[in-house]
Amino acid sequence: MAHGMRTDSHTSHVRSTGWRESASRYALLPLRVFLGVTFIYAGLDKITDSAFMSASGAGSIGEMMEGVRDISAIPALVDLSLKSPVGFGYAIALGELAVGIGTLVGLFARIAALGGALISLSLWLTVSWSTEPYYYGNDLAYLMAWLPLILAGASIFSADAMLATRRRRASGLV
Repeated sequence: MAHGMRTDSHTSHVRSTGWRESASRYALLPLRVFLGVTFIYAGLDKITDSAFMSASGAGSIGEMMEGVRDISAIPALVDLSLKSPVGFGYAIALGELAVGIGTLVGLFARIAALGGALISLSLWLTVSWSTEPYYYGNDLAYLMAWLPLILAGASIFSADAMLATRRRRASGLV
């Protein structure tokens, strides 16, 4: 038996796929903008907060990591960060900036989304692991929000789309 498209399906209504196709094309744009802006803001907030970028003291990355060490899912990861809390703080902040910019601009969007997911995963397993009930912690929600962007990338209003169009034109496919 040959496999193909059914032609006897319900067709009594006129299909208007224009708005659906348009909605599908733009569906991930609000998520991309939200995550990009949020991660840029989070990175800048960390870098510009001198209290946060300290090994110890009120509001410091060191104090925060000490506070979650015994209640995190992976204490060894927290121990690793405590070897150089300021270095870890800068790594997270610069990672958030790179992920945010890549996501917002749509440059290497899947890689940026993977970076965002890894940052969110590490924060969920350390900082917000013990949040009860689990849905009060935002890191798990951010992790889930990155997944569609890992799968789909940035197909519209993105550097990736512009570069793909340029490659197709150069190869004569457009």
